[in-house]
Amino acid sequence: MVYAAPIFAFEVRSVIQLILLVFALVIQGVALVHAITQRGDGFAAIGTLPKGGWVAILAVCLLLTLLGFGPISLFGLVGIAAGLIYLLDVRPGLRDLHDGRGSW
Repeated sequence: MVYAAPIFAFEVRSVIQLILLVFALVIQGVALVHAITQRGDGFAAIGTLPKGGWVAILAVCLLLTLLGFGPISLFGLVGIAAGLIYLLDVRPGLRDLHDGRGSW
């Protein structure tokens, strides 16, 4: 008896990797754009890395994810983590500096 599961498994893996790649690129891209558009003195006021540090980290991770390492590689996972840390920790701190109303 011949099973068709191995052929189907490669297609499922490809779709899952594509979904993860889009997720990683959206998270890292949104975080990078937000970091670029913020004032530099706000980062020092909330006690985090300077603006240049965040922009560099997010840009390098986004570039490495785009160059083919993918979202499941070490660079992709670090990029997703850096983007989520920025969006869930730094961005609310910057928003609170501006009277609770950020640009987003």
